[in-house]
Amino acid sequence: MAGRSIFTAREEGFLRALVDNEVDFLIVGLSAALLQGAPAVTQDIDLWVRDVRDSGFRRALKQVGAAYVPQVGLNPPMIAGENVRMFDLVSHMSGLRSFEDEFASSLKMDLGGVSVRVLPLDRVIASKEAANREKDRLVLPVLRDAAIALRARKTSPRSGPARKRRPPRGRSTK
Repeated sequence: MAGRSIFTAREEGFLRALVDNEVDFLIVGLSAALLQGAPAVTQDIDLWVRDVRDSGFRRALKQVGAAYVPQVGLNPPMIAGENVRMFDLVSHMSGLRSFEDEFASSLKMDLGGVSVRVLPLDRVIASKEAANREKDRLVLPVLRDAAIALRARKTSPRSGPARKRRPPRGRSTK
């Protein structure tokens, strides 16, 4: 979806820093669904990073003035800073395979000139079904409809512009 981003320049800047530092990550959750055309709303951008201990991840955070906050007790690991405030780190995705397997089958999308990996819509649906939280159950019908529409767009033949049909020429009886 080149030229059509749901992210601000600030968010795209952080994604660019991750890519420039060769960090393996996936955009997951509703943000991934939105990027694929699902008509939904989300409050954050879920980011699944292969290894938060990766020095490239730490460099990317530093480049955008952010920091990594490790897990403390029941609080999950997170990232902090004005330029990453919309991002939530995800350390586990219900109902999905390993990061490596999901990364291998992810979609590549262009966002503001940076190529990122996005969890495919059918895998977002699988995760939401497995999580089975009320908020996930509420959005599942919308995501399923979007998946049907996406499959239809991928399988329908491209048609050219509609041509006007001229009425058949009849002979005048005058």
